[in-house]
Amino acid sequence: MKLSEFDYDLPEELIAQHPIEPRDASRLLVLHKDTGLIEHKHFADVIDYFCPCDVLVLNDTKVLPARLFGSKETGALIEVMLLKQQDYQTWEVLVRPGKKARPGTKIIFSPGILEGEIMETTDVGGRMIRFSFQGNFFEILDQLGQMPLPPYIHEKIQDQNRYQTVYAKEAGSAAAPTAGLHFTHDLLGEVAQKDVKIAKVLLHVGLGTFRPVKEENIEDHKMHAEYYEICHEAAEIINRGKEKGGRIISVGTTSTRTLETAASTDGRVKTGRGYTESYIYPGYRFRTVDALITNFHLPKSSLLMLVCALGGYEQVMEAYRVAVKEKYRFFSFGDAMLII
Repeated sequence: MKLSEFDYDLPEELIAQHPIEPRDASRLLVLHKDTGLIEHKHFADVIDYFCPCDVLVLNDTKVLPARLFGSKETGALIEVMLLKQQDYQTWEVLVRPGKKARPGTKIIFSPGILEGEIMETTDVGGRMIRFSFQGNFFEILDQLGQMPLPPYIHEKIQDQNRYQTVYAKEAGSAAAPTAGLHFTHDLLGEVAQKDVKIAKVLLHVGLGTFRPVKEENIEDHKMHAEYYEICHEAAEIINRGKEKGGRIISVGTTSTRTLETAASTDGRVKTGRGYTESYIYPGYRFRTVDALITNFHLPKSSLLMLVCALGGYEQVMEAYRVAVKEKYRFFSFGDAMLII
């Protein structure tokens, strides 16, 4: 398929600039993939589509306040975005402005508390930085860092926790798994009361997930590697659900890519950890995931391609046209879609 086939017209005013309160008050477009039927609901209604023995799979990654602002020894201001930790002191980062951020450049974020030195340039135009600090790096990051909101969000959020899921646990993401932002503790309690099992997997979201696809032949696109884990308990819950005839309902494209990375040909998932470059687009045959809760994604993105792979290209693109017509809110703080 061609990249141009995943384009659609989106009025700028439909790009959500702030989250809805409460979390589960956002709208929900339900697409029935077998028939193409579309329903319009609110997210709290998602519970009505779950059945006993189903398994809801969440990604419990936690977003790092990964944007750091500092200055070079010359006094020039510089912004650093953390991408991936290499060791105790060293991180792969993006730097703006980057042209003069050469190896050997020293950056002061807070004198005597957090400083860094650029060690080398990466193959994809980023940098490797070695930090020096006093105390716990992540506690310092909580004090000095800011949430890495996507560039299409121009408003500053008052509560940084609104860019975290309520079940976020393992810090390491450069962006939120946004489909999970709609869940509240109460709604998850209702899920459990309905005898729907909840399994938590981990995928640390890197900015590579959102890297635009530039190749017109979509098969030529390469995904950036992202770290994932599936523990023994989660694998047992998922595999037991499959054995009982339940559906595996994945919350977000990150959970979906994690499950499909670890899936056997019979649909069972394996315990493990590592890096995934899983790239899912139409024509892919899903082994584990049966249904998907997701947000509305950018045109020409690998995320939209994954959604089309599960829901059917024509049906998903029609659902997007309907969502635009009905003025759904799009992207990270936007409304949700259930493909079932």
